[in-house]
Amino acid sequence: MAMNLRPLLAFLGLLALLAGPARAQIATVASPSGPVAAGPYIIVDAASGETLLERNSGVLWYPASLTKMMTAYIVFEELKAGRMTMSTTLPFSENARNKPASKLVLAAGQGITVEQGLQALVARSANDVATAFGERISGSEQVFAQRMTQTANRLGMTATEFRNANGLPDQSQVTTARDMAILGVALIKDFPQYYSYFATKEFMLGNQRIGPGIKFIDLYSPYADGLKTGFICASGFNIVGSAVRDGRRLVGVAFGFRRADLRDEFMVRMFDEAFALKTAGSRQLVWQLRNGGGGPATVLPYGECGTIRYDMPGDAVWLGTFGDWRTAKNSFDAGQAKLGTMGLRTGKEWILPVTSNKVTKQAAIIADLEPDAAQKLCADYQARKAFCQVKKPSEISAPYGMFWR
Repeated sequence: MAMNLRPLLAFLGLLALLAGPARAQIATVASPSGPVAAGPYIIVDAASGETLLERNSGVLWYPASLTKMMTAYIVFEELKAGRMTMSTTLPFSENARNKPASKLVLAAGQGITVEQGLQALVARSANDVATAFGERISGSEQVFAQRMTQTANRLGMTATEFRNANGLPDQSQVTTARDMAILGVALIKDFPQYYSYFATKEFMLGNQRIGPGIKFIDLYSPYADGLKTGFICASGFNIVGSAVRDGRRLVGVAFGFRRADLRDEFMVRMFDEAFALKTAGSRQLVWQLRNGGGGPATVLPYGECGTIRYDMPGDAVWLGTFGDWRTAKNSFDAGQAKLGTMGLRTGKEWILPVTSNKVTKQAAIIADLEPDAAQKLCADYQARKAFCQVKKPSEISAPYGMFWR
């Protein structure tokens, strides 16, 4: 084992030398498709607050659209206090309508309900909606941001500063993975009656279908049930997610990925590892962790931003659909091992939920393969009378009905 670790340790050492000032913020993490550069992360037990996994969770980071979690928290406060209802009209000022995408693109004078606004914060991460909420509740987005920061301080998010309601770039708007984990837990505990809005996949706004929501929820089905993703160039791809397994709820945060799919597959692996831990409550509680340690780093310089592929650039191999996640995962692992013995580059882990007649199964898929590797793997399987089909990235989309068997 020591011999196998030496190349990876050498690689990590080289990264540390090259990283410069950002070395404390961005490092290499293990993922199903190999080493991946990432920012801070943390997994906590929602009931006890125990920190199960963590790296640099007190380092400053740009929250991007994770900001909308706090916007929603304050909306929930207003609903609970009776100052708004789900059917209250949410008007849009010219300032709100002029926010850059992602947004709903409403015409002048057009409004939506508070419920539609909450759905749009998750299903489209709508910047115009977040601003409209701030203006409706506090009179201006600037005053609303002050309330956001005050609320963060009250919750124990000691390093978090908000400057707007949507997460659009502002150098003074910062948070930490520790603080975002605290916010995720607070949303679940303080507003259980509203938490389901963070699982919104899509909804209809007139004749317009708004979606597709958070892909991580599908990837970690049936365990994942919310919360939020975020992206700006400087922060990279961020996520706060929650999952329930065997009656136990965990909340995870991961920052600083250069692709959304790499972020999501890392979260799946991290949750699996955290659920398997037996700590007997011996680890630090999340609010006992210290903020500090520099940051924020710049993940994607603006000249490079926009050139990154967010989807799966390669072909995929479907190895079958199974009655439970573990069997599907074993099938995936066997396929990856076979690729290795054939001297081919391995792919990425996609265990996708497929539902028919209210029955859910799990499809085992190796994604992001070179076309020749996908064809060779399936040829080997088929020669052994085993099921295997090559799929194009465009064929892999929710609700994944084409993978039922």
